Amino acid sequence: MRWFVPGRIEVLGKHTDYAGGRSLLAAVDTGHTVTATAREDRVLEVRSEVAHGTVTIDLDAGGARPADQADGHWGGYVRTVADRLEKNFPGRLRGADVTVTSTLPLAAGMSSSSALVVGLALALIDLSGIAADPVFTREITTTEQLGEYLGTAENGQSFGSLAGDRGVGTFGGSEDHTAMLCGRPGALVQYSFCPVRHERTIDVDDSLTFVVAVSGVEAAKTGAARDDYNRVSLAVSSILHRWQEATGRDDASLAEAVSSGPGAVRRLRELAADDDYLVGRLEQFLAESERIIPAAALALEEGDLEEFGRLVDESQAGAEDGLRNQVPETIALPRLARTVGAHAASAFGAGFGGSAWALVPADGAEQFAARWLDAYRAEFPGRADATTAITRPGGAARRLAS
Repeated sequence: MRWFVPGRIEVLGKHTDYAGGRSLLAAVDTGHTVTATAREDRVLEVRSEVAHGTVTIDLDAGGARPADQADGHWGGYVRTVADRLEKNFPGRLRGADVTVTSTLPLAAGMSSSSALVVGLALALIDLSGIAADPVFTREITTTEQLGEYLGTAENGQSFGSLAGDRGVGTFGGSEDHTAMLCGRPGALVQYSFCPVRHERTIDVDDSLTFVVAVSGVEAAKTGAARDDYNRVSLAVSSILHRWQEATGRDDASLAEAVSSGPGAVRRLRELAADDDYLVGRLEQFLAESERIIPAAALALEEGDLEEFGRLVDESQAGAEDGLRNQVPETIALPRLARTVGAHAASAFGAGFGGSAWALVPADGAEQFAARWLDAYRAEFPGRADATTAITRPGGAARRLAS
C-alpha cells in the first residue's frame, strides 16, 4: 500500500500550537510517498531515497536505540513511530519493507520530518489493521484527533489513554500533522489546538499563488538546533507554570489561561515581567494567536491584501523580536519579497533557518521568484544553494492506488 503525505506552509501561527493557540495553514502539492509491503516476520526495514539510508528495527527486540535510530538521525523518527504504535497497540504492528520517496525539500521549514512521521504512521496503521483496534476506535474518532495523536507521538506526550513515549526530543505541537491530514485544495485552514478544533476555511483565489524560498540555512530539529527550538517552547511551559503556581488553577495551556477571565492577560504579564525573554514570548503569542490570525484570515477572505500583508509583516516582526528564532537570511527573505512585489511574506516553520513564503499574483509568479532569488543571492552570496518553488494549497494525505 502507498500513502502520499504533503508538506505544509505555516502561513501564520509561529510556535502557537503547543500553547493551545491558533494557526493558519496550507498543505502543499509536494510531499513524501510511503510504500509499505508486509513481511512474514516482525522486522521493519525502512529505506529512504532522500536520506540515502536504511533503518532496520526488530519489533520483538528490546534494548537501547542503535546510532542510526538515535535522536538527531532520520531513523530516530522511524523508531519513534514504531515504538509508539507498538506501545499503544501491543502486538498489532506487522513487519514491513517500507520505501520513502519525496519531492519535499529536507530541513527547509516545510516539515519534512513530521511528514515522515505521518506517512509512516498511516502506512503502518493501514498495513497492520490498527484502525480497527477497539482502543484506536475509542480514542481516535476524527481526522483532527489522529493529527493530535501523531503530534504526541512526535513530542512524547500521552493522548487520552494512549500512553506517551520518548518522542524525538522536540517539544512541539500538532499543527504540522493537522495541516497534512486536514489541508484542503485551494484553501487555507485555520485551527486552534489543545485540543485540535477547526475554526474556518479560507479560499485562496486562483489569481494568487505562493512562492517558497528555501534560504539554504538548514532548519534541523536535532542537536544544538533542537535546544534552540526547545527554548522557545519551554518558555511557554515556564509562563504556564508561574500562572498555575500563582493562581492555583490547572489550565492545561497558555491559551486556556489567557481566556480564563478578564484580568488574565494582565496577570500573565505581571508573572512574566522579571524575565525579558518570557515577556517577549508572551507578547508574541498574544499578538499572533489572539489578534493577528483572526484579523489576517478575515482580510484574506475579504480580498484586502494590503491589510493581510500588514498583519503578516507584524507576525514576522514578532518572530524576530519575541521568539528570537530568526537568522539573518530568514529576516531578509520576507523583506526582499515585499520589496520585489509580494502582497505578503513571512518566514515559517520552527525557525533558526528554513524557508519563507510569499503570496504573489499567479500571473508572473515565475518572474517574481527569479527577482526574489536574485535579490537574496546578491545580499547573501554564500547562499548559492538557495532555491524557490511555486505552489498552491494542495490536498490532505491520501492513500494511493497500489
